[in-house]
Amino acid sequence: MNALSFGRHLTLLAGFALGLGSSLSAAAQDMAAPAKPVIRVAVEGAYPPFNYMDQSGELQGFEVDLLKALCDAMKAECLLTQHEWDGIIRGLINREYDAIMSSLEINERRRKRIAFSIPYYRIPASFIGQRDTDIDRVTPEGLAEKKIGTTDRSDHAAYLEQFYNSSEIQVYSKIEEANLDLLTGRLDAVFGDKLALSKFLESREGACCRIIADAPADPAFHYQAYGIGLRLNDQDLKARFDGAIAKAMADGTYDRIRAKYFSIDIK
Repeated sequence: MNALSFGRHLTLLAGFALGLGSSLSAAAQDMAAPAKPVIRVAVEGAYPPFNYMDQSGELQGFEVDLLKALCDAMKAECLLTQHEWDGIIRGLINREYDAIMSSLEINERRRKRIAFSIPYYRIPASFIGQRDTDIDRVTPEGLAEKKIGTTDRSDHAAYLEQFYNSSEIQVYSKIEEANLDLLTGRLDAVFGDKLALSKFLESREGACCRIIADAPADPAFHYQAYGIGLRLNDQDLKARFDGAIAKAMADGTYDRIRAKYFSIDIK
């Protein structure tokens, strides 16, 4: 072997050694990096725009986008699974998945079976009326002798029946029926879920009307609050979700996602 060939041979060996060393170093770093924890999350996929299946069969919606942001904040890998509403809590208890993020209302009956994260959305209750209404206060005194429509057998109806004794309360099977009577002047106001009422106001028919005000602070309306469902003994996972929700709300992530789907604040 002449000197030139020997030099080339040494150069090739050096390059091979350097490449091998880099590969071993990268492999060592990969082995040293902790694996992301995996969290299995059930979503119904049938409640747009909160959660739904797109044409490709993929889960989409406000809750899906927010969940992805929460998982990034927790540095976790979240595996989403579609599950029918019926039996969704039973599946959680049976350890088919680790959490439910599917517009699960927080109530005392469910608290006996599962734990909840802090609320990640609330639905305010509001009064709407004709655009030229002279109603300027939505207290029981301000709505005395007014006709108020709401949905039958609802929290909204129970609230009105308890506190608005001087008003004429009319109940309907659907809020759309109450909105129609407001449109035609048969009601002075409609009281209900602000999100549903806002959808009406954004429609062509809803141009007749406006939000008068949210439910007064006194007497307070018990807002519906929704949280991530967890097993009762999964307190560490609850703490991680609570922290991620608080962070998303504080740093603007939540509002950016919410604005994509809703025109009102639902924090």
